[in-house]
Amino acid sequence: MIINYNGLESFRIQSGDLVLAFNPVSKESKFKSTKFSADITCISMNHPDFNGLEETLAKNKETFVVNGAGEYEVKGVFIKGYQFLTNYDKQEKINTIYFVVLDNINIGFLGAISSNGIDGELRETLSEVDILFVPIGGNDVLDASQAYKLAVKLGAKIIIPMCYEEKGEKNALKRFLEESGDEKLEAVKKITLKKNDLIDKEGEVLILEKN
Repeated sequence: MIINYNGLESFRIQSGDLVLAFNPVSKESKFKSTKFSADITCISMNHPDFNGLEETLAKNKETFVVNGAGEYEVKGVFIKGYQFLTNYDKQEKINTIYFVVLDNINIGFLGAISSNGIDGELRETLSEVDILFVPIGGNDVLDASQAYKLAVKLGAKIIIPMCYEEKGEKNALKRFLEESGDEKLEAVKKITLKKNDLIDKEGEVLILEKN
């Protein structure tokens, strides 16, 4: 599994020839969009910052779109979406939290959540994640402290921060690393992982450079 970051909450995850996209940025967003083709595109919120499906389409490739709650199984990838109300861009929004199994690795993708009140079946499911993608920017999403506490509570083996590009939140990543005790951690261009790499991991933070 290879993970690349395109900024905000946009990720490209590749397993062999299969490409999974999370929350591609739309051309309608004020943030930069990145075009790449995907076999599966997961969209957590109907907002230009996250719903750039057109950026993951290719002429000769069919893209399966997941944009809400439910269970899906596509090309050997298991996906379960949970509806979670949040506030984004000064409006109440429906955000879908995703649990994905790819390469026998459990992925939790929180989307743009503004509350860490995750409980019940959703918390039980997310307690099984190996990799957790968590927003940290504050204002419209969790702040650095809330995000780290939630990631620890869920017991993620690998924690990948996202969504810290909002205006005025340029130090959110620094604050998040202070919370985790990883102030000297440096960003990497990509993350390459196999299931065996996760055996001894516990709450390890990894940060990605934007492509």
